[in-house]
Amino acid sequence: MNKPRSERGFFFNREACMRNIKIIIEYDGTDFVGWQRQAEGRTVQEEIESVLQNVTEELITVVGAGRTDAGVHARGQVANFKTQSSIAASDLHRALNGLLPDDIVVHSAEEVDEKFSARYSARERHYRYFISRAASAIQRRFCWQLFYPLNLDLMNEAGRIILKTKDYQSFCKANSGVDNYLCNIQQAEWIQSSPSEMIFSVRANRYLHGMVRAIVGTIVDVGREFITLQDFEQIIEARDRRKAGMAAPPQGLFLEEVLF
Repeated sequence: MNKPRSERGFFFNREACMRNIKIIIEYDGTDFVGWQRQAEGRTVQEEIESVLQNVTEELITVVGAGRTDAGVHARGQVANFKTQSSIAASDLHRALNGLLPDDIVVHSAEEVDEKFSARYSARERHYRYFISRAASAIQRRFCWQLFYPLNLDLMNEAGRIILKTKDYQSFCKANSGVDNYLCNIQQAEWIQSSPSEMIFSVRANRYLHGMVRAIVGTIVDVGREFITLQDFEQIIEARDRRKAGMAAPPQGLFLEEVLF
């Protein structure tokens, strides 16, 4: 009978039962092609899976609550994975932060019920989008720098229209392969956080591919009075992504929190 062996100070028990581990992750999305594993390009999911497979000597699949796009950041991404390893969650936490690259940090790791799924158990996902009207060599990686005037009142009127909407097809990338375009948005609000910074806060049960960035880009067209509020309503009613505005740049978008 093979004895459990150790590597990097951890011990492995192949006869242990399957465990479900939940982790909360922060990452700078600048140098990633997104969260989800892809054929080419660096992804957050693949980086985490690679470390876990190295530590546990198992083929690990990490499930994320939100599939952030290329260049999008996260402060509160939630993920879970199944393992037969007997390594304590606290030791997995330390191992991840010791071996992951500097642009990914795991804030916590805990064992949870086997039925928990970061993707399917989530009730609400909270994103924030940052716009800055001041040039910054550093913050340009984490905001959309816009230098023309924006009407905050009009942008919040557009946000209230968004709250009344159920079908968001006009803000979904084409060929996304979804069964429906229905989402329940509980918050869509702009705040002036400083003289040079505006933040869009949005909470919803689900999001379509590219949805938040498309909404932000179209509301910015309202804010700079390129389109009217009536135009904005007509864009929603058209259920056609081609009618909406440009997608806001990815670097301004953050997955802040996931609620269960």
